[in-house]
Amino acid sequence: MLIAFNKPYGVLSQFTDRSVPPRPTLAGFGLPPGVYAAGRLDADSEGLLLLTDDGPLAHRLSDPRHKQPKTYWVQVEGAPRPEQLDRLRSGVVLNDGPTLPAQAEVMSAPDLWPRDPPVRFRKTVPDAWLALTITEGRNRQVRRMTAAVGLPTLRLVRAAVGPHRVEGLAPGTWRQVD
Repeated sequence: MLIAFNKPYGVLSQFTDRSVPPRPTLAGFGLPPGVYAAGRLDADSEGLLLLTDDGPLAHRLSDPRHKQPKTYWVQVEGAPRPEQLDRLRSGVVLNDGPTLPAQAEVMSAPDLWPRDPPVRFRKTVPDAWLALTITEGRNRQVRRMTAAVGLPTLRLVRAAVGPHRVEGLAPGTWRQVD
């Protein structure tokens, strides 16, 4: 079984949390029993999270050696310059080594659900949206890549993992996929 879930902002990509006070987890969304996340999505990121009850499938979806493309819609602070996009496209050197090249394009603002809390808005600083596709999955990689090129991330939405897309799923809802 494979489940596509639109993980809301502030929700952990796990079913339990031992912190005090506890944070929202996947347990509050009526997901089928026996599934677990195939990969992770930070609490401050939102969008597509795949869950499965099939261990080998989870491995194929989440292991970086399988180079599963993951597409993110990234709201960044600043107006991207061609050289910043070129750096993302050629790979960025992070503190844990260089990233693989990414696909990076400026995009129109996607038609998204409101975020709670809303993204901060500053009249004097422009923002823009990028479509960024990577084949790795390092900890907070997209945020670190955009920061490394001078475009701090304001909002991060995973739009797709391989052929699976978040479109049609409201935050906190899920569907079974083939």
